[in-house]
Amino acid sequence: MAKKENKFREYDISTQAVHTGTDYDEGTGAVRRPLHMANSYKLPDDLSQVNYSSTDLLMYARNGNPNQHWLEEKIAALYGADDAIVLASGVGALHALFWTLLKSGDHVVYPNVSYMAVYRMFHELFNKKFNVDTVMADMTDLEAVKKAITPETRLVHIETPDNPTVGITDIEAIAKIAHENGALLSVDNTFASPLNQHPLELGADFVVDALTKFINGHGDAQGGAILSNNLETMDRIRYEAQVNVGSVISPFNAWQIFRGSVTFPLRMQRINDSSQKIAEWLEQRENITFVSYPGLPSNPGHELAKRQMKNGYGGVISFGINTDDKTVERFCAKLKVVTFAVSLGHDESLIFPQPSYDERIDLYPEKFRNGFIRFSVGLEEPGDIISDLDQALRAVGL
Repeated sequence: MAKKENKFREYDISTQAVHTGTDYDEGTGAVRRPLHMANSYKLPDDLSQVNYSSTDLLMYARNGNPNQHWLEEKIAALYGADDAIVLASGVGALHALFWTLLKSGDHVVYPNVSYMAVYRMFHELFNKKFNVDTVMADMTDLEAVKKAITPETRLVHIETPDNPTVGITDIEAIAKIAHENGALLSVDNTFASPLNQHPLELGADFVVDALTKFINGHGDAQGGAILSNNLETMDRIRYEAQVNVGSVISPFNAWQIFRGSVTFPLRMQRINDSSQKIAEWLEQRENITFVSYPGLPSNPGHELAKRQMKNGYGGVISFGINTDDKTVERFCAKLKVVTFAVSLGHDESLIFPQPSYDERIDLYPEKFRNGFIRFSVGLEEPGDIISDLDQALRAVGL
């Protein structure tokens, strides 16, 4: 597939979010892209040159749909990437990338702090089913990364900020280590978002973003994107993972995310600003044992985050409370403005406890091992969020 054209490349990301991928509807002249729910499309009269596993021709929904293609154009623009593939979910995008790049006998280095699905894929599935050698490393420790790499290392995968401890990894340094050893680097950029961080500019080969989260921003659609300047490999991902494994996004979800992405830069800047204020308040609040947020000068990743992030430090804060797991659950249940639910990046603030008995708790930095809370900041007035956190803490005696 050809490089994505971005007619608005020289403009600010907010302007690109509004205009890239949009056009007049040819049939009606409407200034909004229509929703195409068709499964099948008219075939050319001459079928001799048709490749039924190709995505170059609209023929069947699994080969792609117009709403997907328009969204891909917009997401590529937001990241300044030559190409984007949009699939059914963030996990679908991660699996599509790993499935396409890896084969039996390859070696992968992945974070000891990572999204649960990544942990499952590498700790359980790819090694047991496909004989891919997988090893975890502390990605905040460059020497540990170097020691984990072998001559068979095909891929280094990182998250920064990571899920769920919000740790910061040096993208540029790890890209250099990976490339010097003949490996590729993929970066999950979901927590940062393209407003705050562009991993391709820092040396990453592939970026994954769970569009379900900040880019959609409304908690009503799932999708995931892979971004790269490597057009040949991106075509392989389309052929192998989208068409022939089938992780294609539905037209309706693509349409919803396209709509949500228009306001993404405005929402993300608001979330950046609110998160900074809330993190600073939490750090001063008694009975809060620690606050992990890269915008805090006390954070061990702060100076690195200042170098590789721009506009702000994202919308996720992890923090500890000086109490037991059950009281943490009671605290979450007492909240009135903040919503007690999984996920992140919605318009509403979301809170989710990571208990001390979590199966991976010993993989996290020591201060997290008594249990902690992952908090996704939404669009509410930050003062209201702070008051809500404070009243819930007081309600459980803290």
